[in-house]
Amino acid sequence: MAMKSLPHQDRDFVAWFRNSAPYINAFRGKVFVVCFDGALLHDRRLSSLVEDVALLNSLGIRLVLVHGVRPQIEQCLRQRGLQTRYVGGVRVTDDAALDCVQQATGAARMEIEALLSMGLPNTPMAGAAIRVVSGNFVMARPLGVVEGTDFQHTGSIRRIDHESIHRIVDHGAIALLSPVGYSPTGEFFNLCAHDVAAAAAVALGAHKLIYLIGAKGLAGSRRRLPRELTVAEAAKILAGRRRLDDDLATPLRHAHEACSHGVRRAHLVDHRIDGGLLIELFSRDGCGTMVSADGYEGLRRATIDDVGGIIRLIAPLEEKGVLVPRSREALEMDIDKFVVVERDGMIIACAALFPAEEEKAGEIACLAVHPDYQNHGYGERLLSLLEKQAREMGLRRLFVLTTQAIHWFQEHGFHKTDVRSLPVRRRLLYNYQRNSRVL
Repeated sequence: MAMKSLPHQDRDFVAWFRNSAPYINAFRGKVFVVCFDGALLHDRRLSSLVEDVALLNSLGIRLVLVHGVRPQIEQCLRQRGLQTRYVGGVRVTDDAALDCVQQATGAARMEIEALLSMGLPNTPMAGAAIRVVSGNFVMARPLGVVEGTDFQHTGSIRRIDHESIHRIVDHGAIALLSPVGYSPTGEFFNLCAHDVAAAAAVALGAHKLIYLIGAKGLAGSRRRLPRELTVAEAAKILAGRRRLDDDLATPLRHAHEACSHGVRRAHLVDHRIDGGLLIELFSRDGCGTMVSADGYEGLRRATIDDVGGIIRLIAPLEEKGVLVPRSREALEMDIDKFVVVERDGMIIACAALFPAEEEKAGEIACLAVHPDYQNHGYGERLLSLLEKQAREMGLRRLFVLTTQAIHWFQEHGFHKTDVRSLPVRRRLLYNYQRNSRVL
């Protein structure tokens, strides 16, 4: 019986939902720290964000929310006829400002907790029953006097009570952190929300740190941040001559810092995009900028000196028929297409990207990992790097020919197709005796 055709809109939904399944499975049980600034509290988009947060919670993701209150503090000071004072981008928190911090933080907590408590029928929050727990999880000390400026009640983070936060999220509740910290002397200090989020992500060993920002300059053009950045690339941008706006530079700097201290991924997402958080997390291309830890030592482009090491790595696989045999001469000619992982002077993994630029396509080839280092994520890291290179080259699709790694590539987003879908030149070189599957 022929399968009934769905309307175009329904087909798109089914395709998206199916493609999101690997991410849902990968994220279940992981800790995500999500930070958003105080401007979002005055925005009608906050209710949509809360609905998306509720969805993440229902998928088994352990959530820590960090909110800012800078606009609320400034509004409070203006209403009292007082001025805001910043030195080096940091607020000087005097007694009047501290009172506004207390007022703004309390109001923000109540608003967020109220939205997360909704459960009206016919809304995305129906039946959610989300528990939100806030408290004195951030220990702080006074920032003190810096270059002659007394920052008074502005503080710096001393410690995150990660054990208490873990107990909260492990039981399915959402931990809510405000940009304030407490001291053993009974004082509290004004903190930067971006600082709190980064420190919490590091202390918790978070899988992801996500900054929802309203800054211009995210992925989209040559003058904006690219879709993906390594820690080293982020550092280069931050140290570059082209100055970023503070509302972009600050979260990027904290993303870089967090990924340098154990957080695997950090994301910068424009909160003005409705559903941007879901798009970033559950689609391959996302909609923001991702900063990734420089995952494994020695991951780099191959050089002519690596040819011998690559031959030693792939020779056993060629003998078994897993890989197509390549001569030393062929490897030397194509070495600029390869990336490798080197450990203790030994090539332990390699892969190559052969572009067919006239058809905006690229072939992933010769992906191999030494048997002693398999199941440690090296293959995923190599594939991710080649995907990034393909995007930078303007390639729109990737394909692979394989005989024994069909399932691995399917698990990483590839799907089966046939020889007719290959670029013309690659189709002419297809070896029908080998009978490789095309994905």
